[in-house]
Amino acid sequence: MQQLTKPVHILLADDDEDDRFLTREAFRQQFPVTQMNIVEDGEELMEFLRRSGRYESSDHALPELILLDLNMPRKDGREALQEIKSDRELRHIPVVILTTSDASIDVENSYLWGANSFITKPSSFNKLMDITQTIGNYWFNVVKVSGRD
Repeated sequence: MQQLTKPVHILLADDDEDDRFLTREAFRQQFPVTQMNIVEDGEELMEFLRRSGRYESSDHALPELILLDLNMPRKDGREALQEIKSDRELRHIPVVILTTSDASIDVENSYLWGANSFITKPSSFNKLMDITQTIGNYWFNVVKVSGRD
């Protein structure tokens, strides 16, 4: 396994506080150089990506990967995914759906709307560690992501 040597910027969109904590912790343990920003719903996600609303004066870079929950308040992940992939400035960012849903309609629609991967959240932290290892290795060691060496 090749370790990451450059910081990787991931944006996690999830409304569940426990899931946010566990996902951040799993990435921190697997890939210590990971920088993870967290938003709690689709509205905040779009504000972060567009540097609007509460992020209007922020000069943060766009993330290199978005981890997106489907079931969130205000604007859910389905709506946010469609908005991201229809925006010329954002659609290049890989989006991995990381959600509790395993409904075939959610899987099909997510890919139809432009998701790059669909992963059902595991039931244990050990399985989450395996998944984060796979996500990190794939997106940052195997495939070429726009803007990375």
